[in-house]
Amino acid sequence: MSDQAPGSGEEKFASPTISRKRKSRISWIWLVPVVAALMGLSLVVRTWMQAGPDLAIEFNTAEGLEVGKTQLRYKDVNVGTVKSIGFNSDRSKVVVQAELSKDVADLAREGTNFWVVRPRLDVSGVSGLGTLLSGAYIGVDAVESKDASRKATKLHFVGLETPPAVTHDRAGKRFKLKASDLGSLDIGSPVYFRRINVGRVIGYALDKTGDAVNVEVFVDAPNDKFVTNGTRFWNASGVDFSVNADGLKVRTQSLVSMAVGGVAFEPVYSARDAATPAQADARFELYATETAAKANPDGEAFPIRMRFDQSIRGLSVGASIDFSGITLGNVTQINLDFDPVSKRFYSLVDATLYPERLGRVYEEVRARAVEDGDEAGGRLLGIMIKHGLRAQLRTANLLTGQLYVVLDDFPNAKPVDFKMSSPALIPTVPGNLDQLQQQVSNIVARIEKIPFDKIGEDLRTTLASTSKLMTRLDKQVAPQAQGVLKQAQESMANLNALLASDASLPVNAEKAMQELSRAARSLRALADFLQSNPESLLRGRGDDPIPGAGPVRN
Repeated sequence: MSDQAPGSGEEKFASPTISRKRKSRISWIWLVPVVAALMGLSLVVRTWMQAGPDLAIEFNTAEGLEVGKTQLRYKDVNVGTVKSIGFNSDRSKVVVQAELSKDVADLAREGTNFWVVRPRLDVSGVSGLGTLLSGAYIGVDAVESKDASRKATKLHFVGLETPPAVTHDRAGKRFKLKASDLGSLDIGSPVYFRRINVGRVIGYALDKTGDAVNVEVFVDAPNDKFVTNGTRFWNASGVDFSVNADGLKVRTQSLVSMAVGGVAFEPVYSARDAATPAQADARFELYATETAAKANPDGEAFPIRMRFDQSIRGLSVGASIDFSGITLGNVTQINLDFDPVSKRFYSLVDATLYPERLGRVYEEVRARAVEDGDEAGGRLLGIMIKHGLRAQLRTANLLTGQLYVVLDDFPNAKPVDFKMSSPALIPTVPGNLDQLQQQVSNIVARIEKIPFDKIGEDLRTTLASTSKLMTRLDKQVAPQAQGVLKQAQESMANLNALLASDASLPVNAEKAMQELSRAARSLRALADFLQSNPESLLRGRGDDPIPGAGPVRN
């Protein structure tokens, strides 16, 4: 029993213990923004991982470009978009920030070109007409990539103001030409082979020395195989006029070349390796004319000098040096000098010869000269000069008065001692015109020796004698001549009267002719009778036959 008093509840029942569960401080509702943030972060990471490199391209102007709209196109495929447009530090250029697609990130490398494609008109025609509707875009041209990682290696570029003449993916070869001047060539000028357009001029620049112009051309495949190591290129711009000994010649490749210029080429197969196709970026000489390009191989040049004591009007630099109809070289320089001995001015003409054009003769002389340690050109000239070789000016064209130099044999020329020098001195003889002038001078000298005064006195004496003779004839001979003429006139009148139609002489003559005609008929009848009756010469003429009684027999 318990000692607790009845009625006390606390004593009868134990007090309950209440325990409360602790609530979580993080609510499930916060999972939604966390998941959204994670999804956004994943999208950002994904976008960042898929984003391509950002490029900075400099242009002179931003004409036609719009942020977020202007595309970058490679082979007409969209590979990026313009993100922003600004200026460089000194505001001399416009800097275009563009994003490139990741799958073509390797386009951002050395050698890639960017330019704004818009409607253009140049020598090659009209381009970019499609942008009139779609708007301008940035064109991309890149070299072939051999990097498997496809990573961007360059992020800053200087854009081209004009499209490249030839893109890197165009099949063909580039060649470099060296010319004395550019002429009328320009970027886009055509390149011709047998008058067919097979390429174009893609660039030019002044040589470092300033003495020439380097021209770069591109020949499309498969025609690039026709460019061999022996190919000759020449400037086919405009119309090529030439006036020489052959007359007036006019050459042109096409109407386009007349307007915008052009380059033509043709392979030459004279050399041993001339038929081998040329490698890309091979160097060639660009000749000024087709004639110069197709000339015989020059070989080693041999300088000569000629002295002319006559007028050389009509001779110009570039005039040909002719030998037996073959052009051995050309005049390179013309100078004037003074001879203190004769106290006269004379002309010095420098020229360049190419002895290899003589063919087999030069080869034999060169072989012997090499054995003896001499110069082949000088040795050959020495032999020819010893046998009468001389230089002479001749007229190439009577219409224009042009002159050229001919090397010919003159057996009667005065012998000279040839000494090898640089340049070699070639003896000369007067030209045909000078010879003609000399002949005229000789004729004038001979005419001057004629005694015209004595001849005049004799002529005056002869004229006086002739005058006296004419006076005598007038006084003595003329009256007698008049009497003779009068008698002759009377004789002619008598003769006319004798030969009149009613005169006795013509009447009697007519009667005589009639009698002669009758006699002739009688003789003809007698001859016919004797022919039919020859026996009548012995027997005589028989009785006349009776008509219808048949023949009469004796």
